[in-house]
Amino acid sequence: MSKYIFVTGGVVSSVGKGIAVASIGTLLKSRQITVSVQKLDPYLNVDPGTMSPYQHGEVFVTQDGAETDLDLGNYERFIDISLTADSNVTSGQIYNTVIGRERRGDFLGGTIQVVPHVTNEIKSRFRRLAEQSKADVVLVEVGGTVGDIEGQPFLEAIRQMRKDVGRENVLYVHVTLLPYLRTTQELKTKPTQHSVNELRRMGIQPDIIICRSDEPMPESLRDKISLFCDVEREAVIPLPTISTVYEVPIFLEDVGLGKLIVDKLGIQALPADMTGWRDMVASLKEPREAVNIALVGKYVELKDAYYSVREALQHAAMFHKRRLNIMWIPSEALEKEGGENLLRMAQGIIVPGGFGVRGIEGMIKAANYARRSKVPYLGLCLGMQVMVIEFARDVLKQPRANSSEFDPETPCPVIDLMPGQRSVTDKGKTMRLGNYACCLPVGTHAAQAYGEDLVYERHRHRYELNNEYRRKLEEAGLVFSGLSPDGELVEVCEIAGHPWMVACQFHPEFGSRPHRPHPLFRDFIGMAKDVLREGAQPSLPLNA
Repeated sequence: MSKYIFVTGGVVSSVGKGIAVASIGTLLKSRQITVSVQKLDPYLNVDPGTMSPYQHGEVFVTQDGAETDLDLGNYERFIDISLTADSNVTSGQIYNTVIGRERRGDFLGGTIQVVPHVTNEIKSRFRRLAEQSKADVVLVEVGGTVGDIEGQPFLEAIRQMRKDVGRENVLYVHVTLLPYLRTTQELKTKPTQHSVNELRRMGIQPDIIICRSDEPMPESLRDKISLFCDVEREAVIPLPTISTVYEVPIFLEDVGLGKLIVDKLGIQALPADMTGWRDMVASLKEPREAVNIALVGKYVELKDAYYSVREALQHAAMFHKRRLNIMWIPSEALEKEGGENLLRMAQGIIVPGGFGVRGIEGMIKAANYARRSKVPYLGLCLGMQVMVIEFARDVLKQPRANSSEFDPETPCPVIDLMPGQRSVTDKGKTMRLGNYACCLPVGTHAAQAYGEDLVYERHRHRYELNNEYRRKLEEAGLVFSGLSPDGELVEVCEIAGHPWMVACQFHPEFGSRPHRPHPLFRDFIGMAKDVLREGAQPSLPLNA
């Protein structure tokens, strides 16, 4: 039977629960313990698919096509596992299911209540993931902050689990903040005490408290928190802000969290092997020559909207022993006079996904600059579509070429709705989502990057390259280097004669890992690192 670790957060949101959960999973996996992870989100949306990136950040897509919280991306990257739709549960899903059952008459005329009906449905999601994953440990992160009214059913459900599956099979971890007062130059524990008291009021006594702080935590505070929150001293775990999130698992292992967890759960485990993580972090901290990548996007004011893209670039930069420097460029800024000057220092340009017409012309200018200046370019989803639009306008001499998403009246819709999307009116979970096959012809940059002729990648889109224009585009020099197995959908495009200008309709960033960068990102950075931009000089050999 699986054991469960429930992780809650206190004092403030964005305290780092997601990274803590991913790191705990890493510590367990380093001991050959199998892990699965689940995120509980208290909002009433069924999933984040229709939410603005400015409110939610990135929407992470699983292989089976679920639109989920970005924390699932951290779980996959850190633990190196592939999660499913069962790994993200929202209040919207729970209430939708319970009300649907009531409408069908499943409750035989009974009064439907939060306890037991809603909490039973929540607990069924825990058990379903445990049964399907067969994991030794199921990690469950409760989104939000203890005290939030919308999160109370989740807290009640995790409280009941200790009774349902046995005290020896459940562990409660509370991640909290120790604010630093600069006037007195000290960390304060009172908010943590109040947060734990609120949790205890719900019937949950934390077994472990992880204390986030921007300054090192004095040992005396461990004693204080242990006394007032009724946990063992060794179960008060400091977690100061660290230069890179990839160092968090190492820090937590060194302060004894991994051993503490396996001891408390009574798991017979092998000694931890963190060698790969230690080598990676040591390499990441070494002085490196920078590689300057311009990320041209619609939502760059909130960098979490491109969380997986940023991490995939970081993985590729680490592979090539470079320090990543992202130039965050709002696509609308390129629409202004002289906007292209923002790209002059870029050694590579990446245009990620997005929806809506705002900023599209700036993205098209970025693609034009990359093509004409021979700067390496990687387009993701929307980034492929704007590359095709730019090519049609400038090479095919179709100045009004566009996507029917941005201009329904365009006489040259080189990007158009997929046939299966034309009758769709609902917005939620109606796109082409999840893993689909892609065939790669030999002799292309894409095939060279992957090293194989058939790959599977995650998708999230409604629009696709219009097949009516394929022949004209191909004759003009646009290479279709990735196709669906039936040949009907263009998945990857390249520009003939360009050093490296590749764009894909899917989202390769979701498959990148710290130890295993995605092939397209790896080769993109591999080309970009050798590009000399204005003011740069080639590195001298060390033995010169």
